[in-house]
Amino acid sequence: MVSLNVNQKVYQVDADPDMPLLWAIRDFIGLTGTKFGCGVAQCGACTVHLNGEAVRSCVTKVGRAVGQQVVTIEGLSVNNSHPLQLAWNELSVPQCGYCQSGQIMSAAVLLRENPKPTEQDIDDAMSGNICRCGTYQRIRAAIYKAAELQQKEAKS
Repeated sequence: MVSLNVNQKVYQVDADPDMPLLWAIRDFIGLTGTKFGCGVAQCGACTVHLNGEAVRSCVTKVGRAVGQQVVTIEGLSVNNSHPLQLAWNELSVPQCGYCQSGQIMSAAVLLRENPKPTEQDIDDAMSGNICRCGTYQRIRAAIYKAAELQQKEAKS
């Protein structure tokens, strides 16, 4: 039995410490917004935050998350009010939607570390996230929009 703090709630999970964190989140805790894509940390669909950093939960072992703070897409905001979630919705970014939670989680770290990213900053930060539908232009536009929203929030 291991103790995991996910989205500011502690869960006792009967998981092997060597199990990928993704499966503990989905199968034991029941949060299914984090997706399985490739299983080898190449597509980004499984991205979560571990102590504020974007990690691929398909290759991050449960044991590494014990005693740490894990945030999934469900924990990014209380009511889908994070600037990225608002921008994603406003600009109708998803097509199939499968990769979107991982995209948003990666973008959230980018905007926290760089509130005014350039196109190159966005491309660099998002290069590890694959979208089979090719919505990259809408993703970039939504990140710019979220940066604007975040700046307006900071001024209020």
